[in-house]
Amino acid sequence: MNRIINKIIFAIKYLYDSFFPITRDFNLDSAVALGNHGASFTIDQKLNSDSIVYSFGVGFDISFDLALIERYGLTVYAFDPTPGSAAWLKKQKLPRQFIFSDIGIADYDGQAEFFPPENPDHISHTMMLGIKNKKESIFVKVESLSTIMQRLGHKEIDLLKMDIEGAEYKVIDDLIKDKLPIRQIAVEFHHRFREFGILKTRQYVKKLRNTGFRLFYVSPSGEEFSFTTD
Repeated sequence: MNRIINKIIFAIKYLYDSFFPITRDFNLDSAVALGNHGASFTIDQKLNSDSIVYSFGVGFDISFDLALIERYGLTVYAFDPTPGSAAWLKKQKLPRQFIFSDIGIADYDGQAEFFPPENPDHISHTMMLGIKNKKESIFVKVESLSTIMQRLGHKEIDLLKMDIEGAEYKVIDDLIKDKLPIRQIAVEFHHRFREFGILKTRQYVKKLRNTGFRLFYVSPSGEEFSFTTD
């Protein structure tokens, strides 16, 4: 009888985790959405000109980064290893506070195999093997977050933005392991990818919560999440 009850409880929990949305922990009055539709992230406005901002995954749209620079006068350290993104940025008129590096973020230092998107009009490559297509992959330089911080001379990060096509899960594990001082995180979770699913995202939201982050925003699409330690 107990085994049957346990199976019923497990089934109810699985169905809840699969179909009920992840909800925020609290309402943050100082939250603001920045960037164009499709490249927008919601952040805590408690930033200033001295705030350290890392933006991983810029693609063809840096409206979020430019809005941060204009609003707060801060410097954005932007990263994207895809050749198309780097070539596009070279054609843009960029403020001096936008500092770009053509490297990617991972949970290790070295080289990573990147697979291009199926749609040639899209720019976002991915390290996820299940998403690879028939086109040739490329190999790009990647570094862990702790390595990047050490190289740039930063001891803490005020805002970490990640839109990195599925690599966010391993990066989160890595930053938790290294106990990196990060005040807020804005991340797009890619649970729409077959190898992940919403249960994995729910697991990583829990990991961040257990590390001291509080969830203050979930986008209507259920993919963009914002956390703070304040």
